[in-house]
Amino acid sequence: MKSFALSNPKSLAAASELLAAGPRDPRARKVLLLAGGQDLLTEMKEHLAEPTELVNLKSVPGLDRVEERADGSLAVGALVTLAKLADHPAVRKGWALVAEAARSVASPQIRTFATVGGNLCQRPRCWYYRNEQAKCLKKGGSECFAYGGLNKYNAILGGGPSYIVHPSDLAPALVAAGASATIFGPDGERTVPLERFFTLPAEGSVLKENVLAPAEILTSVVLPPLPPGAASTYLKFKERGSYDFALASVALVIGREGGQTKTARVVLGGVAPIPWRTPAAEAALAGRELDARALEAAAEEALADAEPLEHNAYKVPLARGLIRRAGQALARA
Repeated sequence: MKSFALSNPKSLAAASELLAAGPRDPRARKVLLLAGGQDLLTEMKEHLAEPTELVNLKSVPGLDRVEERADGSLAVGALVTLAKLADHPAVRKGWALVAEAARSVASPQIRTFATVGGNLCQRPRCWYYRNEQAKCLKKGGSECFAYGGLNKYNAILGGGPSYIVHPSDLAPALVAAGASATIFGPDGERTVPLERFFTLPAEGSVLKENVLAPAEILTSVVLPPLPPGAASTYLKFKERGSYDFALASVALVIGREGGQTKTARVVLGGVAPIPWRTPAAEAALAGRELDARALEAAAEEALADAEPLEHNAYKVPLARGLIRRAGQALARA
C-alpha cells in the first residue's frame, strides 16, 4: 500500500471541496472517500486504488443515523453500518427484505464496520479486475478478459463491453423496495431513484458503476413505505456456506389483494452489472394468485434474455429457482 494523506472534514461541503480540489492531471493527486473501508482498503493493499489522499466521511456528523419520517418513509444515512441496518426494528418491521439483505453480507465482524454507502458503491469482484497485473477494460485496458476467459462469476444479463456483476447485496433489495439515493455535490443536493443510480458498462463510462460525479457524495438512502399488505424477502445463493458474495440473488416485493398479486417488484443480484429489475417477471405475476404456475412463468420471463458465457450458464436455473423459492415463501407468509 502506498502512503497517503488523511483528511477529516467536518461537513459535506468541506468533503466535496476536498474531492473537487487539485491539479488537472488526476495522476498528480487522487482523492477518494473513506467510509467503512472494507472494500477500499483491500483495493489499496492490492494496488488497484492508489489515492494520494483519503477523505474520511466518519468525521462528518449525521451520516450514521436512521430516521423515521412522518410520511412513513425511512432515511438511512450512508454511514449506517450493515449490522445496525439489519437489526433496526423499523427496518425489520417495514422492509424485511432490506434487513435480510444486510444480514446476508459477509461476517458479523465485517457487518459491524461495513456501511450502507460503501456496500452500494463497492467495486467489482471479477478475478481480472482484482488482479493488479491484468489491465482489463475496467482498469483502462482494451479488453474484458472475462468474456473469453474465466467467467464463472460474471454477468449473464446486461453484459458488454464489460461483464462484471455488481457485488452488493443491499442494492437489489433497496431497488425492489423503491428506494431513492440522496447525493451531495458542488451544486447542492439531488435525489435519484436508486434504480437509476447504477449504470451499465454500455451506458456511460466503463470505468464506473454509478452516476456519482467526481466531487459528489452519496449521503443517504430513503425507503418509501411498502404498499399496504405487502410482503418482501431477499434470497441469496452463495458458493461458501459461511459467507460469500452472491452467485445469484433475488429481491421480491409482493402486494396482494383478495388473494391475487396486485403489485410485484422482482430484482436480481449477482447476474448483471447492475441490480437487474425484471418488468416481464413482474407482469407475469400481476393479477394472479401467487401459485406454482405464476411463479414458474415469472421465473421463465426473468431469465428469458439471459446470454450466459462459457462457464456461467448455471446461473440461469439458479436464479429461476431463487425466484420460485422467494415467491413460495411469501405465499406462505
